[in-house]
Amino acid sequence: MSTPGLSSSRFDGYSEARLLKRAKWSDGLFAVLGLLVLVATLLVLGALVADFINDGASRIDGDFLTSYPSRRPGSAGILSAWVGTTLVMIVTAALAVPLGVAAGVYLEEYAPKNWVTEINVTNLAGVPSIIYGLLALGLFVQTLAMGQTILVAGITLALLILPILIVATRESLRAIPQDIREASFGLGADQWQTVSGYLLPAARPGILTGAIVGMSRAIGETAPIITIGALTFIAFLPPSPIQSSFPFVNFDWLNSPFTVMPIQMFNWVSRPQAGFHINAAATGLILLAMTLLMNGFAIWLRYRLRRNLR
Repeated sequence: MSTPGLSSSRFDGYSEARLLKRAKWSDGLFAVLGLLVLVATLLVLGALVADFINDGASRIDGDFLTSYPSRRPGSAGILSAWVGTTLVMIVTAALAVPLGVAAGVYLEEYAPKNWVTEINVTNLAGVPSIIYGLLALGLFVQTLAMGQTILVAGITLALLILPILIVATRESLRAIPQDIREASFGLGADQWQTVSGYLLPAARPGILTGAIVGMSRAIGETAPIITIGALTFIAFLPPSPIQSSFPFVNFDWLNSPFTVMPIQMFNWVSRPQAGFHINAAATGLILLAMTLLMNGFAIWLRYRLRRNLR
């Protein structure tokens, strides 16, 4: 005669074993699918890079980097494009990083927790980039009459990546254990002393990662820059930001017309001549190298910051 308690115990153990086996099988299947997606993505990226290298590597030299665009493919260069890209990225970083970090700190540490603060910023991160270009065209270019300048381009791209920086800052602060806040308050620190002295230093690696991800997106954007009227052919450079006389800093370059490397690529790809297509591939390779350089610098700096926190 069987014991009811013993049979029930055996049944429960058998069910748990089946559930555990099914969970392990599901985890293994998910890992395999994730690995396949990763390999497929890397293969596509590798094919793109290989195509760039095959078509454009031979075109990259000193003349290509120091020459202005031309109607002749063999003498065309990207001097105005990479200088414009660099200046626009400087303005974008100078505006987006402080505002994004400050907004993230306020929303996470000071603002009341409700659906407005939790959802709106996340929704802004999914807005198409062309919407920001139309906003900048209507507000900055037409209403405020700021012109089609480097400053307007930097403001537009800063607005574009601002939600990314805010979300990255909030997630970095949210990942810090609550014990650190309580210990700081227990020592007599106020809210700002806790944020500035303990939370922000601990969150710097994550904030830096978000900033570089945002800048990597901004450097390749074309739609909002075209919308505000960036030039496709420009054969001059903005004024130098450094001057010999006091105050030694010149801000006239902020109000200068400009072009950027993605627009230069778009212009060359639309030409029928094969030589311009080679130039576009070379420009894409340089743009990709700049993006990888930024990401590599961010990874190195994040590693240094994390090591200093230990």
